[in-house]
Amino acid sequence: MDNTQENTINLFGDEEIIEVIDLNEMEPDPDDLADDLEDVDFEDSKEDEAGWETEDEMEEDQDDSELTFSKHRGSVFCVSLDPATNSLAVTGGEDDKAFVWRVSDGEVLLECTGHKDSVTCAVFSHDSSMVATGDMSGMIKVWKVEAKEEIWSFEVGDLEWLEWHPCAPVLLAGTDDGNVWMWKIPSGDCKTFQSSACQATSGKVLPDGKRAVVGYEDGTVRVWDLKQGNAAHVIKGQDGHKGALTCLACNKDGSLVLTGSVDGLSKLINTVTGKVVGTFSLDGGKAKGPNAEAEANSVESVGFCNILPLVAVAYLDGTLPPWILTCHNCIKLNAGIVHLQWEESSSVVSTCCLDGALRLWDGRSGNVVAEYRGHTAEILNFTINREASFAVTASGDNQAKVFCLQRPDR
Repeated sequence: MDNTQENTINLFGDEEIIEVIDLNEMEPDPDDLADDLEDVDFEDSKEDEAGWETEDEMEEDQDDSELTFSKHRGSVFCVSLDPATNSLAVTGGEDDKAFVWRVSDGEVLLECTGHKDSVTCAVFSHDSSMVATGDMSGMIKVWKVEAKEEIWSFEVGDLEWLEWHPCAPVLLAGTDDGNVWMWKIPSGDCKTFQSSACQATSGKVLPDGKRAVVGYEDGTVRVWDLKQGNAAHVIKGQDGHKGALTCLACNKDGSLVLTGSVDGLSKLINTVTGKVVGTFSLDGGKAKGPNAEAEANSVESVGFCNILPLVAVAYLDGTLPPWILTCHNCIKLNAGIVHLQWEESSSVVSTCCLDGALRLWDGRSGNVVAEYRGHTAEILNFTINREASFAVTASGDNQAKVFCLQRPDR
């Protein structure tokens, strides 16, 4: 975030199964794509929740958290930290509300109301001045944090994901009708990226700010040019997935994207060429037959290590409960992993699980570094600050918690 303002891109014409894989020499070295975007012409825009299985045996008496946020009156589905200071958190929940609150003491700075359904997306803008909240019905609201007021709203189809541009006041969203929306905030200038009529299930704006990668329900992956409004690359058919995309992640320079799908596969894609340069799965990258979507382990989360050529892939098997962490070694768990995140400056990868535990792993050895408990239901989402000194979790027990990450190596 230090160079955010200097690198601002003018888009709008204004100012557990976890598998850790060593990429080795798989990563390409694409040419620098640093040409600035020109002005974009805008066309006029047209205007049963998934349940999580709660483990029967939660360790209710153990609470390793430093702070518990208890303002929600339903399951807490999402959490994110403000990128500027990492001192504020925003959480969204089943109670149709989002809260912006201070991590140090839990004080509520902003209560985001007026949603029509569960708030499943809540994210800060690149400079932390705004927060966007989105509910399952497609109501999106943007709030000015300092002024504590709503400054913009828009309603789309059922919302799948919501993400801010990395260095501009631009918001992107994917919906179940296959559209990807892009707005300038707060003016509301709009552009849409249309594809086949199937859900745009996951999306990620690449670090260069000029492209976005979107995954779809039919297994297709598209690399969109945000200036031109066209798909620079379409990965489908044999190169694509055989089931809906569930997650996406990119490496630090955006040259590689890792995808995950319900077909049990994870694909490594060169975003410059649009070529699949690697496929990972528990069975060597092969689907399990014509009903691969139903039979294979679903990939729930993926991520890149920043300091080593490693990626992590988290799988979920609907019939075989064990989860495995693989890095030349295997560790079996008794609970499913929902989300993973690599630390910014280490080879430690963290996971949240359906048994209510937050676990830290050494990505090189596969050893458990630390485990934190305190929730009485499954952890549905979490995030870690830049220094990896604390984590904020969101849970089905209607609470968010702050955990101080203390490890023997610190």
